[in-house]
Amino acid sequence: MEKVENTAAGKLKIITSPTGQSNIDQAFAKYDLNISDEQVAAAVKKIISEKVHENDTLEVKKFLMGSIELTTLKTTDSDESVLAFTERVNQFADTYPDLKNVACICVYPCFAKIVSQTLEVEDVNVTCVSGSFPSSQALMEVKIAETALAIKDGATEIDIVMPVGKFLSGDYEGVADDITELKNVCGEVPMKVILETGCLKTAENIKKASILSMYAGADYIKTSTGKEKISATPEAAYVMCQAIKEYYNETGIQIGFKPAGGINSVMDAITYYTIVKEVLGEKWLTNKWLRLGTSRLANLLLSEIVGEETKFF
Repeated sequence: MEKVENTAAGKLKIITSPTGQSNIDQAFAKYDLNISDEQVAAAVKKIISEKVHENDTLEVKKFLMGSIELTTLKTTDSDESVLAFTERVNQFADTYPDLKNVACICVYPCFAKIVSQTLEVEDVNVTCVSGSFPSSQALMEVKIAETALAIKDGATEIDIVMPVGKFLSGDYEGVADDITELKNVCGEVPMKVILETGCLKTAENIKKASILSMYAGADYIKTSTGKEKISATPEAAYVMCQAIKEYYNETGIQIGFKPAGGINSVMDAITYYTIVKEVLGEKWLTNKWLRLGTSRLANLLLSEIVGEETKFF
């Protein structure tokens, strides 16, 4: 029988079984990996056709506003532009006192100090993409140093990218080791693991990557960097939410979900909300457990909430 132990981060770390079976295989064996892309597509189509319209409400849009991870990850980002970006979040609280502010500001690690020192509002986190975002192609020592420095400079959440190349080559132990090492650096700071689902191609791969990431230490799993041709999709979201649900039922540990990349409309956001609601349930419909990584959605949502075109951010 497989043994498990609680780690300092509150996760379950799989220990090698006396039978000699791969600890990764033991983890995968607990979950339903017999899923097809066709089955997923049909399930998503049913949810969208039957349930999305129920959530096209002002209340849901206000909720989604507070789940946004307001993101700037451009080559042209500078101290000045990130400072101005952060000031707009500060001003939001005064301009729209009846609305919940965004969940966090997401930037590169070199801007963590500027954001943390400039941010004046409570309940808005400082999120940094780290570990050689978006490729995850760097020496582990570099990933560790970047992550540690981001936290030192004020990051309260960390987003890393799963080493996709290792995963696709079948090096699941290597993937788990990388994620665990970076979670050890993060400690109590929540860590999101980006699966880059557009590169994983199949529902089975997305399910495996989700399970692997959660067992290795992810506090959230996230669809995409937004830097690849295919970013978040409802189908990938559905598979990831199914994995989160099964993992919760198996371990009792709640994992957050973050779709990101390609969220171009309010209806896109409502679709992801609906998938989370239908698959995971009300327990995940909070601004802590459901996040939306986007740069353009905030103004679109705000416009619909106030009833006129608004370009605040």
